[in-house]
Amino acid sequence: MCGFAQREGAVFAKYQAGLTGWEFGRGRGACRVKEIESIMIGPFEDIVSAAGAGRRKAVISLAICGLSFTILLTLFSAPAPALDGADQRMTSPTAQLPMFKDPRTALRAGLESYHAGAPGASIDALRYAADGGESLAQWKLGRMYADGDGVTRDDSKAFDYFSKIVEHFTDDDPDPGLRSTASAAFVAVGLYLREGIASAKLSPDPERAFDLFRYAATFFRNADAQYNVARMYLEGYGVKKDVRQGMNWLDLAARKGHVQAQAMLGELMFTGAGGAPQRSRGLMYLTLAREAANAPSEQWIVEMHDKALASASDADRKAAVSMLETYLKRHD
Repeated sequence: MCGFAQREGAVFAKYQAGLTGWEFGRGRGACRVKEIESIMIGPFEDIVSAAGAGRRKAVISLAICGLSFTILLTLFSAPAPALDGADQRMTSPTAQLPMFKDPRTALRAGLESYHAGAPGASIDALRYAADGGESLAQWKLGRMYADGDGVTRDDSKAFDYFSKIVEHFTDDDPDPGLRSTASAAFVAVGLYLREGIASAKLSPDPERAFDLFRYAATFFRNADAQYNVARMYLEGYGVKKDVRQGMNWLDLAARKGHVQAQAMLGELMFTGAGGAPQRSRGLMYLTLAREAANAPSEQWIVEMHDKALASASDADRKAAVSMLETYLKRHD
């Protein structure tokens, strides 16, 4: 996500201000999911009538790679080793492991090194912090291994680091500064479980993936999770197929400015796949998504919009423009 570097800095500002320890609330778990879900999901007709109430905040990535951090902090520079140099150092019997006062100090040192442009040099410090229970270090290592950023790409290691966060926060509330990190970890693990990891001989587990997506979608209200819950309902993968439920969840994500959710919801409304067609509103959502679809992986949104626009009547287009103008005025 584009704002993760800023949140990362905010977390450490809190650390430096002396916010130590966790403020957990027990009793979270699968039993709470259905309670929250029942509150959030109302009749589809009510949700659709309020569509467009959300404000676009950012283009949110479709896959795990879109959860990467923006490098903003430049503190010092150190020569970066080869991609797998960090792994080799850890296995060398003569390797000198830096000494850290505690895991939090190691976390800060690792991120300073990373943001200074030496991701490979940050591995030892981040591992020390991750082994000491620092969730942000676990997240950062998971992203680095998932992206091949400073290390050789290893989805199995990425999955393991993300899973540590999920295990920690399944029943406990994260500190407010770590909610985004925790919810993103649930989504990351869910995506891995949805498809499986062939290199690690991890078979797909769509039911477990759905549970993780739904937990993050309800408890954390994570837009990526809501989008993935919707996809699984629409596909009938990991859960019984339910187009209306899928559209409900798409609407929740679309209100938060989730581009892929807006595109998919717009297509379903325009074609009437979930009930009576709402061509003007569907075209409005497709237009919103089209404006933000810049990545090569989002070409499907461009094509979907162009196809709908070509088949829309003049009345559909005029009504869509009017709806779009109203939406933008509300959120200027």
